[in-house]
Amino acid sequence: MEECCEEFRQKLRQALGGQVVLPDDWETTAEVIRETGRKVLGVSSGRRKEDKETWWWNEEVQDSIQRKRLAKKKWDMDRTEENRQEYKELQHRVKREVSKDKQKAYDELYTRLDTREGEKDLYRLARQRDRDGKDVQQVRVIKDRDGRVLTSEESVQRRWKEYFEELMNEENEREKRVEGVNSVEQEVDKIRKDEVRKALKRMKSGKAVGPDDIPVEVWKCLGEAAVEFLTSLFNRVLENLEKAYDRVSREELWYCMRKSGVAEKYVRVVQDMYEMSRTMVRCAVGQTEEFKVEVGLHQGSALSPFLFAIVMYQLSEEVRQESPWTMMFADDIVICSESREQVEETLERWRFALERRGMKVSHSKTEYTCVNEREGSGTVRLQGEEVKVQEFKYLGSTVQSNGECGKEVKKRVQAGWNGWRKVSGVLCERKISPRIKGKVYRTVVRPAMLYGLETVSLRKRQESELEVAELKMLRFSLGVTRLDKIRNEYIRGTAHVGRLGDNVREARLRWFGHVQRRENFCSPETIYSHTPHTLLTHT
Repeated sequence: MEECCEEFRQKLRQALGGQVVLPDDWETTAEVIRETGRKVLGVSSGRRKEDKETWWWNEEVQDSIQRKRLAKKKWDMDRTEENRQEYKELQHRVKREVSKDKQKAYDELYTRLDTREGEKDLYRLARQRDRDGKDVQQVRVIKDRDGRVLTSEESVQRRWKEYFEELMNEENEREKRVEGVNSVEQEVDKIRKDEVRKALKRMKSGKAVGPDDIPVEVWKCLGEAAVEFLTSLFNRVLENLEKAYDRVSREELWYCMRKSGVAEKYVRVVQDMYEMSRTMVRCAVGQTEEFKVEVGLHQGSALSPFLFAIVMYQLSEEVRQESPWTMMFADDIVICSESREQVEETLERWRFALERRGMKVSHSKTEYTCVNEREGSGTVRLQGEEVKVQEFKYLGSTVQSNGECGKEVKKRVQAGWNGWRKVSGVLCERKISPRIKGKVYRTVVRPAMLYGLETVSLRKRQESELEVAELKMLRFSLGVTRLDKIRNEYIRGTAHVGRLGDNVREARLRWFGHVQRRENFCSPETIYSHTPHTLLTHT
């Protein structure tokens, strides 16, 4: 990797005439980087290749496979019996050599897994085994509006474009605002090098490129030269923004930003990002044609969650209550009240406040439940449609109307089995030591089972249900059955895995300590000390 980076830097320096500093012009710099990247790295097809275990290939294996390919090519060009026999003999010989080298590589891997340096190899092996167990690589067909299956690449691309073009450009009706809002005209600080350096460090490698076809690895590879160039570029963008726009298509967003006190210069930055924005859909059969995006926030943008929070905060200002009566997490909202009538009234106020500004409350996702329900307490209706349920999921946890947690425990058990299956290729490998299997189990499977249980009041029966599932997984991993008459304590000790119930209690006490140390007005403290009678509506 480092050798490739050094070669890229040298080629780029040559393309720039021996200079290390990148040109100020973005178009020139981007084109030089792309051209250098093509020379050093080549160009991929952009399609996912069939996953093969090639990490253990050495030079001998690659040479053997190359000889076989050349023999196959020779036979394809001249279909004589002599060439066919030569290819078949070479194919069998190469197969034996590759199998021998693969077994040797795996023996070395299993020995290395017991060391600290072998941990990365362990999880890489687990991911590879999980991918190998899946029989579907890519879905290359799609249905049209009428349910007919489209198979040609052109029709599939057209359908993807058609779907997203409608989705991203359909605007709901809303009332026009008559009141204005004062913009905040103030100087904003210039972007600093340390901010750019920190942002580059936080960005993950191996992600898909944007429209400029330049991956983040390029900027990381160029180091300080990239920091200098990007800092200068971003500051020039701030300085050269247009002062006015002929047409603003996202009036609510600009209004909410200004009302929240966002500096006008930052408002213009966001407007510039959204003006004349276009996108395309990258699917299994290629890329669709570009189309305009005139409604909504940019999908995948790091700024979009923040902008959405601003909009929701301003639009709900008239109806929002303090926690625990109103709890908001992005577009998931919980409304709590002491009576069904109050819940229904508050829900209607939320619906009116959002829909008058172009947003809609989803009827299919709005759910109501009553805790400790008395007989004949009725239900809540949203525009005449009943939304009552006995349970619903919020932020990954299941809330039941009877106050029980049996459904949540069953889902935690299922989540544990799902995690176990993903790494079963490693956990069930006989050549891997029980200590390593226990470590993989503790880092992959158990966190999935314990998720959210620190806030759940488990009974002995439910705790036993979790431990029974865990011991089944551990016995499968160690190749032991109940017929072997091996005690549970020995199974846990062999895998170095403690009792799950102890971990649940430890997590619960840790969470309780966090709540106790928080300020009295924080949401967890308020909810913890409050005993409601009737809950709650989830939209």
